[in-house]
Amino acid sequence: MLPWKRVLRPLTALLLTAAAVAVPAATAQASTASSTGWNDYSCEPSAAHPDPVVLVHGTFANGTDNWLALAPYLEARGYCVFSLDYGQLPGVPLVYGLGPIDESAAQLQVYVDKVLAATGAAKVDLVGHSQGGMMPRYYLKFLGGAAKVDTFVGIAPDNHGTTLDGLTKLLPYFPGAEDVIASAAPALADQVAGSAFLTKLNAGGDTVPGVHYTVIATRYDEVVTSYTSQFLSGSDVHNVLIQNLCSVDLSEHALLGLTDRIAFHEVANALDPAHATTTNCLSALS
Repeated sequence: MLPWKRVLRPLTALLLTAAAVAVPAATAQASTASSTGWNDYSCEPSAAHPDPVVLVHGTFANGTDNWLALAPYLEARGYCVFSLDYGQLPGVPLVYGLGPIDESAAQLQVYVDKVLAATGAAKVDLVGHSQGGMMPRYYLKFLGGAAKVDTFVGIAPDNHGTTLDGLTKLLPYFPGAEDVIASAAPALADQVAGSAFLTKLNAGGDTVPGVHYTVIATRYDEVVTSYTSQFLSGSDVHNVLIQNLCSVDLSEHALLGLTDRIAFHEVANALDPAHATTTNCLSALS
């Protein structure tokens, strides 16, 4: 018997451990108003921005670290901003987005209802990075989210899965590899191009009526490949390649969601299209 299970199991464990160690201990209090300055459930949405914004982190991230730049950016523009942690696995502290994605979508469903109840708003806007830019589509399509969401912005989302530059194409050659990955971190298996989860998610069309979709991608994405697989098809979709707005923007997958103020400017445009302004290289200073 080939020893791939013995090789992959410790490798996957190592990846999970490394991700946990890389997260500061302070994030044990992730998603609390006291530690982040957002998630203020007393926030009252303004007439200018009536929809609270819910931020949805990516794989190996959490509701604090993923949004240390974008959450204050949106708060400064008058939005009520919230973020959640989802997809935690037993025995894996501080990092999230690892559990089955359909279960994570159900956690998002509960959290959106919590935000709506606290703020009195009729709908929320969703902004997600990586897995968080794809997972909410399950909520919208299968869990009634379309009635509660106005705008959904995906930053570097893996809408049609990823091959990690062809790495996952090797899995069929390693008997048992996919089973090991699925048992160790189901969300990783769900995000592989052609997975059962993604086949279900994308069957019958990428979008649902009533929701405004924006996708922001970078040609330098090394995680979700090819970057064009991130784009959605639909009648109410705005697909954006960040280099078409600023040709010298070199952000890759992580930085596009973590620090790229040009991308943030485009997020703000998507959330408030009536007052959108031109996004270009100077938007990094806005």
